[in-house]
Amino acid sequence: MSPSSPIRILVVDDHPFLREGVRAVVETQADMQVVGEADSGTDAIIRYRELLPDIVLMDLQMPDLSGDQAIAAIRERSPKARIIVLTTYAGDAHALRALRAGAAGYLLKTSLRKELLQAIRSVHAGGKHLDADVATDIALHLVADAPSEREISVLSLAAHGNSNKQIAAKLGVSEDTIKAHMKAIFAKLGASDRTHAVTIAAKRGLIDL
Repeated sequence: MSPSSPIRILVVDDHPFLREGVRAVVETQADMQVVGEADSGTDAIIRYRELLPDIVLMDLQMPDLSGDQAIAAIRERSPKARIIVLTTYAGDAHALRALRAGAAGYLLKTSLRKELLQAIRSVHAGGKHLDADVATDIALHLVADAPSEREISVLSLAAHGNSNKQIAAKLGVSEDTIKAHMKAIFAKLGASDRTHAVTIAAKRGLIDL
């Protein structure tokens, strides 16, 4: 690609207004061009193979494949693919999953006009770009004691209205074991009770409500 060639961008989101908004921002720039759009994770994989864009802007929550799954699939076939997540989810767990899947950037849709162009140029140049607040949350929670997979399973069942006794039955353990898990969860999340723990975990993206 010659230095004068624009950065070719694929926009993936199931909301047409968001895709139009991104296109409006990007097309004010002489060094960028939207070359395609996709409205689902499956469509994103197909369109990537057809277009081979320089940058993919990827939503996380879509009706078929999630953004994480689409990122992983694209990167498996094209390890050099440069993908920036553009999402409403500020939780550190959401961001970590996307980064582990292969995303090179993570932006919130609220900062679209403020940070998008900088993020595209940075990631295209080989760098990474993380929303500042999300990056801070990741750093803070990485040094903390994270809930285990079993604890997250317990909390997810609690979030869907199950009592300790019901959770114990579903997981095949004693009710005392579930009480111990809940106590550990409260400590790790800094939660005062079950409802508080569920709220914190959902906000961080540890569980889905």
